[in-house]
Amino acid sequence: IVIPLYKTPERYLKEMLDSILGQTYGNWELCLVDGSPEGEDVSRIVKKYTGKDSRVKYKILGYNGGISVNTNAAIEMAEGEFIVLADHDDAMTPDALYECAKVLNEHPYCDVIYSDEDKMDMDGGALFDPHFKPDFSIDLLCSHNYITHFFVVNMDIVRKVGGMRSEYDGSQDHDFIFRCVEQANSVYHVPKILYHWRMHPLSTAMDPESKMYCYTSGKKAIESHFKRVGIDATVEMLPRPLYGMYHCKYTVKDHPLVSILIPNYNHKD
Repeated sequence: IVIPLYKTPERYLKEMLDSILGQTYGNWELCLVDGSPEGEDVSRIVKKYTGKDSRVKYKILGYNGGISVNTNAAIEMAEGEFIVLADHDDAMTPDALYECAKVLNEHPYCDVIYSDEDKMDMDGGALFDPHFKPDFSIDLLCSHNYITHFFVVNMDIVRKVGGMRSEYDGSQDHDFIFRCVEQANSVYHVPKILYHWRMHPLSTAMDPESKMYCYTSGKKAIESHFKRVGIDATVEMLPRPLYGMYHCKYTVKDHPLVSILIPNYNHKD
């Protein structure tokens, strides 16, 4: 489990760490990289966890390289066969890793797993806005990043695609997911909520216009996907209230024949 830290509030960090230590599946490691400014790191909190559980690894980066650089630094610490992406102030359900291990045992050629999720208020006391996702759809992923959390990927694929890219910060996970699923043998959807996403007042979910650059990066991520797989298409950002949604226009080449089938058995009238 790789988590970049940056001036994380103590309460939220503890809730995330406690949700990981409370997993019913025990064969995991947690890689934390702290990009907080000097004097604002969370080492005091984390050392309480590293002292009592050797599965928790912690590194102070010494500078803030941005979400992609910080995440990649955490990935470099990882020794696991699969990588789980998580944010520093969210929480996992107790069975999150168990459900992943179950999928991998039943589907040994699966390279990517994602689950349903919901939102959590700032106090962590209320859960709302559940997101019950469909099974994998590359077309839907080109319309918006419907996968987000909980996302699990084979480490071999991570090495192949090269981790996250800073030029897509804001939608770095969308770009990363595209590159991972392009290389995956199969993608599996766990139809259960395994992740609670904490909603800040200034988050893009509560105030979409607070981070417009995220949506520009998302557009670029989709365009890059089309370029890699050889699809001729243009991508349009949709206006408010549909920020984060995209309209993809595919170029029709030549004049392909379209056949219209009209079944009329016993309905000739």
